[in-house]
Amino acid sequence: MIATMEYVDILDRSEQLGRMVLESEVMEAYNHSRKALNDDEEAQKLIKAFADIKSHYEDVQRFGRYHPDYNDIMKRVRSTKREMDMNAKVASFKIAERNLQSLLDEISQYVASSASDNIKAPKDGAALTDGGCGCGSGGGCGCAS
Repeated sequence: MIATMEYVDILDRSEQLGRMVLESEVMEAYNHSRKALNDDEEAQKLIKAFADIKSHYEDVQRFGRYHPDYNDIMKRVRSTKREMDMNAKVASFKIAERNLQSLLDEISQYVASSASDNIKAPKDGAALTDGGCGCGSGGGCGCAS
């Protein structure tokens, strides 16, 4: 590919935008809360407990309601997740993560609309939610993509 001044300018501006995001207050808050979460032993125990019960949940899900431990595992998953989510460090991290995602979505939307109105960009935390079957066919299979 032949580099033109326009490509060089686009690359320079994208690097500048990346630096601005990395140096933003939102990113600083995210990094601070992530470090606090990683350093907190209680939060790490809760996260590990949730990961362990989630692996049991995935085994039970293969059989659904017909698995003998279905009701017990479902209750344990919900209570373990609730306990993990109620931890101050976990909650703080999730808020910081959501704020960072909002910033990135806003930037993506701005960049996409600057190029063309036909370009789709994530918005309203769509990157953190399950928006369909994920087949990538754009709804060709009949899903809601």
